[in-house]
Amino acid sequence: MKTLQTLTVIAGILAGSLAAQTAQAAAAAPVKAKNVVLVHGAWADGSSWLEVIPRLQAAGLHVTAVQNPLTSLEDSVAATRRALAQQDGPTVLVAHSWGGTVISEVGTDPKVTGLVYVAARAPDAGEDFVALSQKFPAGPARAGVQEHDGFTKLSEDAFLKYFANGVDRKTAEVLYAVQEPTAASLFTGRTTAAAWRSKPSWYAVSKLDYTINPDLERFLAKRMNATTVELEAGHLSLVSQPDKVADLILAAAGQHE
Repeated sequence: MKTLQTLTVIAGILAGSLAAQTAQAAAAAPVKAKNVVLVHGAWADGSSWLEVIPRLQAAGLHVTAVQNPLTSLEDSVAATRRALAQQDGPTVLVAHSWGGTVISEVGTDPKVTGLVYVAARAPDAGEDFVALSQKFPAGPARAGVQEHDGFTKLSEDAFLKYFANGVDRKTAEVLYAVQEPTAASLFTGRTTAAAWRSKPSWYAVSKLDYTINPDLERFLAKRMNATTVELEAGHLSLVSQPDKVADLILAAAGQHE
């Protein structure tokens, strides 16, 4: 009799464990989103998503690229909130580079079902991200930052060699021409939220990044427990490897197994 009772208890434990695992798997599955909002980073504009957008549209997603003002964290957050407010239904927020600061703040919105970081910052709430990044060797692109009247741009040499490494020369020159001046104070802005603590997250590490240290990217991805891919790409993987970046976004939108 005791043996039967023991087997019954064990069976119950196993069934409960299986149910818990099934529930966890269901919770981890991406919510199927119908919208994607793309947020560019510093020294760039919305055209940096030019190769990614048609791939997402071909999958049936509604895509919006925010024209991030880069004048302050508050202004950039407001621009992304406006774009998000116009979305109808579940939305994936995607950011490149400094834009990760923005989606970490905005991503707590109930419409947001997932966050995708592409070689991006991912600060914790109130975190001094400059201090965090200084724990890792600086990329050579930083030496090319030029400041005029409170705004920064990258020198042509630094942009082409280090910011856009891996991008074909003609495309890199066009991106250099359209780079958005970025407020020097932008990088010290601190978020009040860290959406990645409560939302499923994905991260594309650029293994050949000369702007943000790849080991910093790995640290951020691990800290947020993100689904992570590592790309043989420089900082602008969204330009040089748009298929792989689009695939990661599609996975976050529940379009891939």
